[in-house]
Amino acid sequence: MATNPPTGDGHRNGAVRDRSQFKAPNGNYTKRNTDNGRFMDQKKGGDPFKGVRKER
Repeated sequence: MATNPPTGDGHRNGAVRDRSQFKAPNGNYTKRNTDNGRFMDQKKGGDPFKGVRKER
């Protein structure tokens, strides 16, 4: 019989809300708060944030 996965196993179900990301001119991905438009965080290495939607 199938069981539900354990809680607290370190992964997210669904997307992060009220956040978006875009690729900055320096090549890093930058996270933005969609409520007020402020920049929140920038990630090194060129990989996007996990679970955060991308802007066009």
